[in-house]
Amino acid sequence: MSAERYQRISTFADLRQVDLTVCLEQVHKPHNVSAVLRSCDAVGVHTVHAVSREENLMRKDTAMGAEDWVFTQRHSSIQDAVSHFHQRKMQVLVTHLDEEAVDFREIDYTLPTAIILGQEKFGATPQALALADKKIVIPMVGMVQSLNVSVAAALVLYEAQRQRQQAGMYNKNQLSYEQRQLLLFKGGFPRLYALCEQKGIGHPPIDDDGKIVAEPQWWQQVQFSSKAK
Repeated sequence: MSAERYQRISTFADLRQVDLTVCLEQVHKPHNVSAVLRSCDAVGVHTVHAVSREENLMRKDTAMGAEDWVFTQRHSSIQDAVSHFHQRKMQVLVTHLDEEAVDFREIDYTLPTAIILGQEKFGATPQALALADKKIVIPMVGMVQSLNVSVAAALVLYEAQRQRQQAGMYNKNQLSYEQRQLLLFKGGFPRLYALCEQKGIGHPPIDDDGKIVAEPQWWQQVQFSSKAK
């Protein structure tokens, strides 16, 4: 990795918001998932969560490379996902139109926040609605009272970005050392990262010059795995 690329990734890493995320609940259309991923990358979301039976929803042709910069974490159920968020002291929001829902702009997004977005046709499940801390709605005055899930995600995320920028939250690095190292490795050496993920090989650290710091045994393991493909 060149020094210029290392500096660019390091600067980008400083803006990541580890306590802001979205959870896609059974969102199954790859182009919608990819569009949400692009919006997440644009506002600095570090990890996207998904409740889905499909292992790989990301399409490189529509994600436009965002899948290289945003990590994804799958959950077997919405209960598991919400439990994960609550363990991390995050407020859990769900987009849903009913009398209990509040305008999405009334939420304090400077708090640790997870936003549940439901399936394209039916929206969030009853389980998600029951488990969420608040329901939010995007006000509309047209005849159609729903937005594409990726459009809804972008609107809510950019309100979160606006509030967080005003609060100075993009001026302080939120990534742990381990998260930063993994992002540097994934972004700086995408082919090696993919190989390590495929073969279950550990990720080596990256030094301040953007170089891999690894023992000869690691390189041998990578070379052996590469030849075995």
